Amino acid sequence: MADIVDIAVGAGCFQTLVTAVQVAGLVETLKSPGPFTVFAPNDDAFAKLPPGTVQTLVQNIPQLARILKYHVVPGKLTAADIAKYTSLTSVEGSAIRVDTSDGFEIKNATVIAPDIEADNGVIHVIDTVILMG
Repeated sequence: MADIVDIAVGAGCFQTLVTAVQVAGLVETLKSPGPFTVFAPNDDAFAKLPPGTVQTLVQNIPQLARILKYHVVPGKLTAADIAKYTSLTSVEGSAIRVDTSDGFEIKNATVIAPDIEADNGVIHVIDTVILMG
């Protein structure tokens, strides 16, 4: 099995996320033993952001890193594990609202592919970039 970063690179639908992780200097963190639960926005999710947002974030590394860390939760939590919570605390430190009453939502994003296993955690693909606040 591969780690979270290698799976994201190999999938081909996370090019923006992989680039953002590289720019923010988080590759080594996400290759470490973890474990981590990553809510991974696919390229379509990044494309839904207002024009220029990604470029602006790439130029503001601290803000980019904060947003990326908001998509990561410590531990390896499957969809079944997450369903027991109404909120999770991200690596960034903020709470992320969880709603599994009708589907599987994390804040304003829908999980479109849950439980992708990695050596150092689990990936849940989301359809929207979750922003703090």
